[in-house]
Amino acid sequence: MAQATAVSEPASAPVARVPYQVKVYQIEACNCTHGCNCQFGGFPDKGPCEAMIGGEVMEGKYGNVSLAGVRFVVLAMYPKAIHEGNGTVAVFIDEKARPEQFDALAAIVSGQAGGMPWEALAGTIASLEGPVRKPIEMTVNGTRSGYRIPGIVQLQQTPIRDAVSGEEKEVQVVYPKGGFMWDTGNICTTESMQADFGSIHFRHPGGYACYATPTWTNQH
Repeated sequence: MAQATAVSEPASAPVARVPYQVKVYQIEACNCTHGCNCQFGGFPDKGPCEAMIGGEVMEGKYGNVSLAGVRFVVLAMYPKAIHEGNGTVAVFIDEKARPEQFDALAAIVSGQAGGMPWEALAGTIASLEGPVRKPIEMTVNGTRSGYRIPGIVQLQQTPIRDAVSGEEKEVQVVYPKGGFMWDTGNICTTESMQADFGSIHFRHPGGYACYATPTWTNQH
């Protein structure tokens, strides 16, 4: 009994983070034009940033918890560039996720588990709603991907078409030394893109969209 009561940790002792590594199908869109000036100049095309990032875990674990197949959607509104802060964010995780999967993915996308990009993004948020359990309908199909949360979110990506020939164009943005959200992004546009939840309201069809397959981890 003496051994059980003699050992104590300081209140400020750091809590060991659960190691994780997951590869995801990432499906995103925002109010910028097709190239998204944030990729180049660091600031949105039109002043504010209104965006959504959704996807499905392709493979990977949070500790011993497999997250394969778990879906998520993050809505965000910033008055200026993301790095200038004061963001309003809502996080949704598919209702089909098991409780341990829900908690694990919530820890990742809230930034609590560490690792890029979510740890950095957490510092830019002024108001966070969720994570909220909702049914997430999703189609993963390259630059024709999309998802829907009935009554809240609708996104449908579509390839960019050449203005002269009308043919579909394949466009990529590549960060040879590694990017913030992804290393290689397949750039497309949106047939539909809208969100209505709490104070988050926007509609931006025909703007920037991207399909990518990044790996998130806190093991660097």
